[in-house]
Amino acid sequence: MTYQSPFTNRYGSKEMRALWSESARRIIWRRIWIAVAEAQASAGLVDTAQLEDLRKNAKNIDLKRAYEIEAEIGHDLVSELKTFAEQSPKGGEILHWGLTSADVQDNADVLRQRTGLAILLRDVRELLLAFAGKINETADLVVMGYTHLQPAEPTTLGYRLSMYAQDLDQVFDTLVRIHNSLKGKGIRGAVGSAAPFVELFENTETSAEAFEEDVMSVLGIDAHQITSQIYPRTQDYWLLCALSALAAALHKFAFDLRIQQSPNFKTLSEPFGEEQVGSSAMPFKRNPVGAEKVCSLARSVAASTWVAWQNASNSILERTLDDSANRRSSIPEAFLACDEMLATCLPIVNNLQVDESGIQENIDLFGPFSATERLLSALVRAGADRQEMHDRIRDHSMRAWESLDRGEDNPIIESLCTDTAILTHVQPTRIRELMNIKTYTGLAPERARRFAAQIAEKLSLVSSGEKTSRKKG
Repeated sequence: MTYQSPFTNRYGSKEMRALWSESARRIIWRRIWIAVAEAQASAGLVDTAQLEDLRKNAKNIDLKRAYEIEAEIGHDLVSELKTFAEQSPKGGEILHWGLTSADVQDNADVLRQRTGLAILLRDVRELLLAFAGKINETADLVVMGYTHLQPAEPTTLGYRLSMYAQDLDQVFDTLVRIHNSLKGKGIRGAVGSAAPFVELFENTETSAEAFEEDVMSVLGIDAHQITSQIYPRTQDYWLLCALSALAAALHKFAFDLRIQQSPNFKTLSEPFGEEQVGSSAMPFKRNPVGAEKVCSLARSVAASTWVAWQNASNSILERTLDDSANRRSSIPEAFLACDEMLATCLPIVNNLQVDESGIQENIDLFGPFSATERLLSALVRAGADRQEMHDRIRDHSMRAWESLDRGEDNPIIESLCTDTAILTHVQPTRIRELMNIKTYTGLAPERARRFAAQIAEKLSLVSSGEKTSRKKG
């Protein structure tokens, strides 16, 4: 028996777990070692037999043997190097020639980060399209809007959903930019000077820079212009800030959903399975456990940015190792948490439960209050003094709240229709028309539908561009 992370079998998809697995990491290390050996072979430094010996064992990962060696020497990369060399006695003679550990580890990290971002971008795209569908469905559905958690003015459900989708859309653009800007360390040795390779290729037709370009081209990533033993750890900070922004967007949606599912709001709820248990003690509970999980995981992702900041700012001179231990968990777990949050939000959005009776109940209860702004505007247009009318309507509103607190119906419309100062400017029939908030949603329906269409068009173009790029590649 041993400790297992919650991300081992509870959070994150199989795909994302596989990407951040120990076996996958070592396969990428071996891929880099082979790419280096291939470039050295092109310069005449490594023979074909050595290269083929390495290639045939590229995926022959033996964690048991590697862990045995690591227990003796205390270095995970060197233990894998020795394991690979044992499996490939000919090629093992030239493995890691001229390299430092970070030449392998850092470039491998970036390769996995890029793949992880591609997975997240695919899932963000799917979630955005799900939002676009729900926005269209509910663009005209009037709901109470809330500011300071108090009833404010009407909006539409589609427009509210557009807020979450817009956050997610902006994060999508940020993740694309980060994905495209990630760079590796390059192949430059212990302090980034590439001195070992300048000497290694001194009497060949290859230069240290051409060698590095060949290796990085095979790996499919660019290198930073300036590196020390490692790539700049500010890159990790920006990466985790982008993942934190994704977490923030999903948290906002999930947190709002939790509020709207409460009996006081009765607007939306997440789907609840027939056999699902909400509480071990209270059989009647329909807790928003999916949304709560999203909020919980989002907090941990947000916290990772502080660790990344410390790593970036406290790496002394050409490199210290005080970032190594925390990066082993903070970066993979941020990806896994975001992966789980997206996987949780997608079925929630696709199967969002809309409580139309609860929505109507809140409109009937609070709608007349929010319509008073509309009445105030009409009174000013009719020639009334705004400040005077504001004070009178406020008095009517406060008395109406007292009636509601006593469990009575909202009396504000009838009360306003008997105010002689108000009737001087607006008649009762017009007052009743103005107090119908279902016609007071402004541009919300139109903008919601327009935004949903923009999302669909944008993601269609992105998808088309990716297919073209893959064909060219």
